[in-house]
Amino acid sequence: MQAKGESTPRSLLSTILSHDLPASFVVFLVAVPLSLGIALASNAPIMAGIISAAIGGIVVGALAGAPLQVSGPAAGLIVMVFDLVEKVGGDWRMVCAITALAGVTQLVFAVFGVARTALAISPAVVHGMLAGIGILIVLGQVHVVLGGSPGASAFINIRDLPAQLGNLHVAATLLGLLTIVLLVGWAYVPSARLRRVPAPLVAVAVATLASLAVSGPIDRINLRVDDHAHAIVEGHVAHEDPAAVAAIGDQGSVLAAVQLPTWPDLPAGVLAAAVLALALVASVESLLCAVATDKLHTGPRANLDRELLAQGAGNTLAGLMGGLPITGVIVRSSANITAGGRTRASGILHGVWVLVFVLALPFVIESIPKSVLAGLLVVVGVKLVNLNHARQLRHHNELSIYLITIAGIVGIDLLSGVAIGFGVAVLRLIWRLARVQVEVEEGPELWKVHVRGALTFLGVPRVVEALAKVPPGVSVDLDLAVSNLDHAGWEAIESWKENQERTGATVHVEHVEDMWESGSRRKVNEAAAPEPAGVGQGA
Repeated sequence: MQAKGESTPRSLLSTILSHDLPASFVVFLVAVPLSLGIALASNAPIMAGIISAAIGGIVVGALAGAPLQVSGPAAGLIVMVFDLVEKVGGDWRMVCAITALAGVTQLVFAVFGVARTALAISPAVVHGMLAGIGILIVLGQVHVVLGGSPGASAFINIRDLPAQLGNLHVAATLLGLLTIVLLVGWAYVPSARLRRVPAPLVAVAVATLASLAVSGPIDRINLRVDDHAHAIVEGHVAHEDPAAVAAIGDQGSVLAAVQLPTWPDLPAGVLAAAVLALALVASVESLLCAVATDKLHTGPRANLDRELLAQGAGNTLAGLMGGLPITGVIVRSSANITAGGRTRASGILHGVWVLVFVLALPFVIESIPKSVLAGLLVVVGVKLVNLNHARQLRHHNELSIYLITIAGIVGIDLLSGVAIGFGVAVLRLIWRLARVQVEVEEGPELWKVHVRGALTFLGVPRVVEALAKVPPGVSVDLDLAVSNLDHAGWEAIESWKENQERTGATVHVEHVEDMWESGSRRKVNEAAAPEPAGVGQGA
């Protein structure tokens, strides 16, 4: 779907005007409601989502190694950011410092070229992480749909749900449910042309217009004095800089929302862990998104190290300017490619439109009810729990890792859940490498030995024990159908084979006999060959 690089400035301009410009408007219409909702769910200033949407488009888009990937605030980081806000006592400027440090860490990762290393994480852990985050988002945002506020943990949200149902805000609940119905039902609209309009835009716009006809108080987005500004006034800033508090309360522009970070009031170990965790999660999510984006178009493949460099630059700037952490976002990226985006210009322009919209029409954002954005995030959270991924993992016997990761994230926290899932994946790999099945079938003249599983150094003792049952002088048909065979396993079989043949027996090895013989010939040739010039001399 992506054209190859254009040869002249005129043809490039033609591509931008005919393809990238229309696509940028589509991405912009998707990005604004999502960015607002993610900021609200993260317990961050609303404008933090707008700042990062603009930076993700303009800065990351200009530097990106995956030109058609669109970056910005991501639902996958909601839980982590919410937890960071709680840890620093609600001072958003401290969270910004952590974001900037995480961005610098990503830059270091990029310099050392470790981008592809992040892709070595088990898919079961990654999908479990996203599903766990989705469940936490749903449990928290259901309370906002019902007119309340989310709790600090899944347990609190589940515990308080009956009370919230008994004390729901009818207008807010109806608006939230209307948003959910529109988001889910938009895919079934008969008109294909109408379906091209982004569902999040339709749902938020229709529900917001409906809210204007509702009598009674509706809790709406407030760019001038939001809940987070009150938290800062009551906490850290009020006693130190009253003028700064007044600025936060009296202005609602993007420029007024820009705040320099403050060094986090956290122990060094806790701070380092928070920075590293944010950098790792944001990097993995962005790189996986880049790989997924490559599958949606036929243009140049992503340069993952450059993409990581762009993400690091974006997060560093976002932290310095008061924004949310940034990652590559598959929803915006797929919308960009589907709408016809062909160069990085579409992502850059979408960031420009975000800034223009907020500067020119802030009253539009302030008319959106919070329960409407919460309904949007409930659907996003549900989509993160991808049942197709669960079925695939079950087919590959990795469902247990997926479920354990989810349980750890929901029951403890994000970092612990990912660590537990990764640990289980490693243990499962060790178990598989140690798992070998040996069957010995006796015969009057010929014995048969079947070896299945993985023949590594961990399974050598079991194989040697089974082969010792074969009497000297008896010919053997050895069926070596293994998924993994390391040097220790190879030597154990070869040593036994040589000893058995010395007793006058014949040993035939199936499946790997050709490889065995070629390996033996290679060892003979290597021993006879002269040493290449320079070898052993430090050349």
